[in-house]
Amino acid sequence: MDHFPTNWGRPRNDAIDAYGTYPIHSRPKNDQDAFSAGVQRTQQPIVTGTSVLAIKYKDGIMMAADNLASYGSLARFKDVRRLHPVGDHTVIGAGGDMSDFQYLQTILDELTISEFTAQDGHSLGPAEIHEYLAQVMYARRSKMNPLWNSILVGGVKDGKKFLSYVDLLGTTYSASTLATGYGGHIAQPLLREAVEGREDTLTEEQALAIIENSMRVLFYRDARSLNKYQVATITAAGVSISESKHLETSWSFAEGIRGYGAQTQ
Repeated sequence: MDHFPTNWGRPRNDAIDAYGTYPIHSRPKNDQDAFSAGVQRTQQPIVTGTSVLAIKYKDGIMMAADNLASYGSLARFKDVRRLHPVGDHTVIGAGGDMSDFQYLQTILDELTISEFTAQDGHSLGPAEIHEYLAQVMYARRSKMNPLWNSILVGGVKDGKKFLSYVDLLGTTYSASTLATGYGGHIAQPLLREAVEGREDTLTEEQALAIIENSMRVLFYRDARSLNKYQVATITAAGVSISESKHLETSWSFAEGIRGYGAQTQ
């Protein structure tokens, strides 16, 4: 056995240990809990949600998101609500890490309460919420995962429709149709074709039909989606988020696909 302390593999710190062998463990000089320095947040999302869709129509904004939160490739949680009302005029929809979304929900609820208690006659609108989220998410980008987290902000205030996108890469933009996740590849072309140029004429029924068709396509194509979803409508009258809906789907067409099921040639 090697009895020489300096060969034991322990770090030396002459400023603490007068013998120059190993540091004496003591409370930090600033009298703070050393555990706080070791607290870390996920850099690789574990439980994630996929697409959120949003469009403008004649009376306001319509958004939709399914209720699935996946644990890697496992479709684990099937009743997760990814549409969240903020105040009286705004709804946010989140794709990406659900723990980060829960954090954003908490700080937005605190912000809403603070604004209400001020009693100054003003209320936060969708434009203010979007700007606030852009600053918060960009400031915390090192503690969240920029490849996953993206938020859609939609609302109506003072007769003005607002729909915009924000993520941790500092990307912010507005459009009459928006989609996150896989929906940005599959559903976005469908939404653009159906909505652009008709934003001021589409009825709520027509907008709902467009949203439902896009959600159905995503369920067929996206392995991380579910046929259970919610729809939010934001108009001058306020915010309404539906209970969970179920898509009517049919897979009978797959029987005619070569290599599927019991077919041998």
